[in-house]
Amino acid sequence: MERAELVELLSPEGLTLLDSLPRWDSRSDILKTVAELRKQGHSPALVAAVLSQSRLRTRAEAKFGEFARRMLFTEAGLEQATRLKVAALHAGRYSRAGLRHVADLGCGIGGDALAFAAVDLEVTAADTDEVTAAVAAFNLTPFPQAHVLHADATEVPLGGIDGAWLDPARRTTSGGNTHRITDASDYSPPLEFAFGLADRMPVGVKLGPGTDRDVVPPGAEGQWVSVDGDVVELAVWLGVLARPGVGRAALVIRDDAAHELAAAADSPDVPTGPLGDFLYEPDGAVIRARLIGDLARANGAWMLSNGIAYFTADAAFDSPFARGFRVLERLPADERSLRQALAARGIGSLEIKKRGVDVDPAALRTRLKLKGDAAGTLVLTREEGRHIALLVERL
Repeated sequence: MERAELVELLSPEGLTLLDSLPRWDSRSDILKTVAELRKQGHSPALVAAVLSQSRLRTRAEAKFGEFARRMLFTEAGLEQATRLKVAALHAGRYSRAGLRHVADLGCGIGGDALAFAAVDLEVTAADTDEVTAAVAAFNLTPFPQAHVLHADATEVPLGGIDGAWLDPARRTTSGGNTHRITDASDYSPPLEFAFGLADRMPVGVKLGPGTDRDVVPPGAEGQWVSVDGDVVELAVWLGVLARPGVGRAALVIRDDAAHELAAAADSPDVPTGPLGDFLYEPDGAVIRARLIGDLARANGAWMLSNGIAYFTADAAFDSPFARGFRVLERLPADERSLRQALAARGIGSLEIKKRGVDVDPAALRTRLKLKGDAAGTLVLTREEGRHIALLVERL
């Protein structure tokens, strides 16, 4: 968002017009809407600004629910913003640690700062981008104990502050598009600064879930978080924010219920063995935290093949940390025979899951020339190193 667009939005006319718009619907006639707003006397710049913001508010509902209808967003800020239910868990950790004043350094549009303020923590939030800082200040208006600075995270005075939270910028915006920063050394603020703050105070750092796990400092807690099956972050906790004896954790949130698997370090895998009656796919957070072995051992299961994140068992079990499948039958692994087998079963709709095999599911689905009224789920993977194809059903 450019500064001029924000000025339009923050005018009394802009905010009133934005709040009066119906929920954004991409199927609606946008040109007609633009014409109607222009006919009402609104400037082209204002109309463009409020419609862009209306679109972002609707997208933001997945992260902020009903609160999105009273917030402002930037494209990059929304992409990186923490989901409100996850931010609430961050805030709870600071509160339980007895911290009262938190610095949110690199606050973006203020998602985590909102959660901190909501549990009565004093918040000093800062962002190096002027427009983003102004958006955060707008979003935090209901909380008098939250203060927003337009400042570089590395230059914020930290006197009187008990702990820090950092969500280094991992996206940039250019030409109206957002781009992910892949090199951690280019994050803003740098990870060296973020982790270095732990010498002065307790610190939490949010990173992308695919971040090289070697960046987690020794003695810190690395917590991978998934929401409804989507791994959304790696949170690194240092000082009193890190739990004693916990080096790796997988926090799985499904249907507003949170479940956690934790250990002192990566867990060794269980031995491999032949396919059982049931196949299990661990949640992505469990995979990234490398806690598959602990999960399998706890449920009497074994790995299907070394280095592949499937395990198998002869008895069914229910776990928030894994999705289970009943193995219906083995099918031929070669493509020609597999096509014939699926045709013989009348399978015209096929979900394809794969691990450990070099297959493009969409391209394979086309080549299989599926016909029939039946639906099925196909798993392509390896059993003790050998390619297998399994017809399964979800538990």
